[in-house]
Amino acid sequence: MARIFRVKATYDFGEIVADGVVHGIGIVFALIGATVLIFYATVWSTPGALAAAWIYSAGLVLALAISCSYNLMPGSVPRTKAVFRRLDHSAIFVLIAATYTPFLEGGAGDPAIRALLFGIWIMAGIGVLLKVFFAGRYDRLAILLYLAMGWSGVAVARPLFPMLPLATSILIVTGGIIYSAGVIFHVWERLRFQNAIWHGFVVAAAAVHYAAVLVFFSLTGTGS
Repeated sequence: MARIFRVKATYDFGEIVADGVVHGIGIVFALIGATVLIFYATVWSTPGALAAAWIYSAGLVLALAISCSYNLMPGSVPRTKAVFRRLDHSAIFVLIAATYTPFLEGGAGDPAIRALLFGIWIMAGIGVLLKVFFAGRYDRLAILLYLAMGWSGVAVARPLFPMLPLATSILIVTGGIIYSAGVIFHVWERLRFQNAIWHGFVVAAAAVHYAAVLVFFSLTGTGS
């Protein structure tokens, strides 16, 4: 098993091209989706929901842009690439917290939901600190933190899910399953095209969660 899940030093040209295509598709659709969501929120939503839409959109676009910059950056600039590696891994924490924000903001009147809204950003901050200042030292802990943050909504499922449209709830869970399944490829670095496959899972899950946010804004009082 250790031989399978080993660190891969370099990627060949085909792997880099595939990864670039995946990132390109993700960034284009993220920019379009963010524009649509913010426009919708500006016209129909409350100030709190509009702020949540901006936070989510910024987190989505930022995470994909940083990931693209890092993964396509040539190894001839190792110091710069090392910095972007830390930013790339940190951005995942920000993306998870940003994705939760629209849903939790909508139910922030409930103490448990409000506590998770603050708590998930605290966890994101801890994750960023781990990746920026202790890069490479607590990678297993970071992966566990990614998963814990991703599924932390289960802790407030009872008060939160009744506030959400059924379609939104299904999409949230589906996106979480896609992310979690992708972690297998995130750590399986011996596999050819592993990086492109992992990022394909990320883009697919992000698209599903974007649909969840858009449905939530469209079908709840957030848009009234």
